[in-house]
Amino acid sequence: MTRIYYLAWLWILPLSSHAMDWKAEQIVDLTHPYDEQTIYWPTEEGFVLKKEFEGITDKGYFYAANLFCSPEHGGTHLDAPFHFAEGKETVDRIPLERLMGSAILVDVSDAAAKDRDYQVSIRDFENWEKTNGKIPEGTIVILRSGFSRFWPDRKKYLGTEGRGPEAVKQLHFPGIHPRAAEWLGKQRKIKSLGIDTASIDHGPSTHFETHRALFSENIPAFENLANLERLPNKGFTILALPMKIKGGSGAPLRIIAILE
Repeated sequence: MTRIYYLAWLWILPLSSHAMDWKAEQIVDLTHPYDEQTIYWPTEEGFVLKKEFEGITDKGYFYAANLFCSPEHGGTHLDAPFHFAEGKETVDRIPLERLMGSAILVDVSDAAAKDRDYQVSIRDFENWEKTNGKIPEGTIVILRSGFSRFWPDRKKYLGTEGRGPEAVKQLHFPGIHPRAAEWLGKQRKIKSLGIDTASIDHGPSTHFETHRALFSENIPAFENLANLERLPNKGFTILALPMKIKGGSGAPLRIIAILE
């Protein structure tokens, strides 16, 4: 048995090494940087970076260290199912396989340009399937509204520059319809879902039914994605690794796409 395992490892190792030998042009960073311009929900204070030390120490070498503070939800981040589904997975409990794997892009930017409250429908996914084939089980679905081009302009991106609870009523940006989210979870059994807006629910939502439909199936979401215009309809892999916050409802996220 030991010899069989050894031979199997010799066969797998070259494949895995080759698979990780990616060229720079194959890697697309889907993450907005965290800084003073990072967009958060109107009720949140935002990202704070405090410089602790930067310069030459008394021993003669350079040293730099900062302190940062951030809400879980803001910037490019992950929503854990627990965010809207009691008893479902927190950030640290999400299986890593849900955060990486084959992905597709559904582009609704034309519709979103005409209606900033557009909700991605089941028909949008069915139209994608007419051209590209049925969405395979275990796929990561990425939605492109085109709104990342507005980042970091809060007015254009969110629909309002306002802050506080009253500003939430002024939010206008695209999302996914709750019935489409339920369809993806139950009929296509996707791994996870990402979008280039501040929420998978569209801006005017007050009951966050899309979050609830998706998270009830333990399907996490990625929000505020960038550079989706560089992705094809299919034929790429997503790697989405959040900060591992124990018990977290969400976390800052570094997410990349690897093109075939």
